[in-house]
Amino acid sequence: MENYFNYFTEIEEHFQRGRGTILMLSTLDWALIETWKDAGIPLEAVLRGIDATFEKYNARPSKSRRVNGLAYCSQEVLAAAEDMKEAAVGTSKETKTDKGFDSAEIAEFLRLSSDKLDSAKLPSRTGISPEVVAQEISAALREMAAEIENKSPRSGLEDIERKLTVLEEKLFAVLLAAVPDDEAVAVRAQADRDLAPYRSKMPVAQIEQLRKQYAHKKLLEKYGVPRLSLFYM
Repeated sequence: MENYFNYFTEIEEHFQRGRGTILMLSTLDWALIETWKDAGIPLEAVLRGIDATFEKYNARPSKSRRVNGLAYCSQEVLAAAEDMKEAAVGTSKETKTDKGFDSAEIAEFLRLSSDKLDSAKLPSRTGISPEVVAQEISAALREMAAEIENKSPRSGLEDIERKLTVLEEKLFAVLLAAVPDDEAVAVRAQADRDLAPYRSKMPVAQIEQLRKQYAHKKLLEKYGVPRLSLFYM
């Protein structure tokens, strides 16, 4: 995927401009953005899909229902991504660079994430200790920060992002194993309720991915666990 580290902010601001009001994105909206990012959908395709959604909405004679969430844009986003893919066939792909990212800012972000992880109130279950995993990940974040700050990173931004993704997935897996079953069920039930209006507008595979992302985000928020991604800088 192209190196868009402003992916989330750009989409949020573009959607708000299209709607004409400052509507805070919901947990469901943020989870959907993550599914687009993980699916490799370019930022430009998402912005085109949002524009197309509002163009169609504004052309309707009756506007009794507002576009209240990004899920309404899902079909147009997927269509725009497919159009861009077809248009790109046979053309050369420009290489993005890491220019514009300050090493000190990245190091500070990693240290702040480590501090938040140290203070997170994590659940526990017999034989399962998220705190131990959290401590290991916290130490890894500080090591990465020192490496970057000393201007001797062993990898570029994309490799750093991949490592952060692995660390977050590892932490989430142990967190999910430790939370009470009824809590995990409640999160899934809430996801199903929030997703219900959009089931006819999105592919089954995307609905399932979105449900997982929703649960992921909700549980991390509940226990004060920071998102381990440069997208959240």
